Amino acid sequence: MNSLSTPQAVARHLLSVQAIRLQPDTPFTWSSGWKSPIYCDNRVTLAYPDVRTYIKNALADRIRNEFPSAQVIAGVATAGIPQGALVADALNLPYCYVRPEPKAHGMGKQIEGRLEAGQRVVVIEDLISTGGSSLKVVDALRAAGADVLGMAAIFTYGFPLAAQNFANKNVQLVCLSDYNVLLTEAQELDYISTDALASLAAWRENPADWGK
Repeated sequence: MNSLSTPQAVARHLLSVQAIRLQPDTPFTWSSGWKSPIYCDNRVTLAYPDVRTYIKNALADRIRNEFPSAQVIAGVATAGIPQGALVADALNLPYCYVRPEPKAHGMGKQIEGRLEAGQRVVVIEDLISTGGSSLKVVDALRAAGADVLGMAAIFTYGFPLAAQNFANKNVQLVCLSDYNVLLTEAQELDYISTDALASLAAWRENPADWGK
């Protein structure tokens, strides 16, 4: 994959280990109730050392380029926890992770690890859909006094709603690959047919009503 760009290579890696599955004829049902021709579980990449290392290094490179003043890496619980730890190790930076809500027992922590007020933080997420749960982590970090520089993720569906949500929170988002690149690479690999490509493109335009 040396001749491919990072977005192309990441898309092919995710398809090759079935971290992303494309099934327009037998769609998945998301927790939101949406019918979807795609399912993404990037935790699968952790089982493949070559893929895991490629993603780790690609995320670390993006952070060096986009957020060179970062002092802390923060993972989004749960899927962003291992990815964040790998990236923090690659960058030799302190690490913490953030729960969706404070614990209901013990110390009642929402942020696990150590974070000092004023530290410059980059958040690591594995997947961006609407961005809602990811941005709750940004809110928690800011409430703790952190200076959130931005967020880096492996993959995004590229929904306009997500772009608007990140803009509203003034959070810079960088992703290794996206839905448009994925569809192009899937077609190049004969992973999907031309008819399937049309259905997959239609889903991204109107996911709430697709398949009804």
